[in-house]
Amino acid sequence: TMNLLTSILFINPGPPLHPELFLTNLIAKTTILSLFFLWIRSSYPRFRYDQLMHLLWKQFPPLTMSLCLLTTPLTISISGLPPHT
Repeated sequence: TMNLLTSILFINPGPPLHPELFLTNLIAKTTILSLFFLWIRSSYPRFRYDQLMHLLWKQFPPLTMSLCLLTTPLTISISGLPPHT
């Protein structure tokens, strides 16, 4: 279900010139996404619960805060530049 929604929302399953190929493209892209997720899940080991909590509480908040602190001044400084013509 998530692969189907992902292929509809983000991968554009149907070319506008050939509407009869919409279902074929949708099925192919959903299958490719499903195989990709199965391949990634089988290739990498699972995290233990304590490792996952350590990652979520010790690694992600500093990363998120630093990205927020980086993007705010960056967007303000870029918006002050003149447009390229």
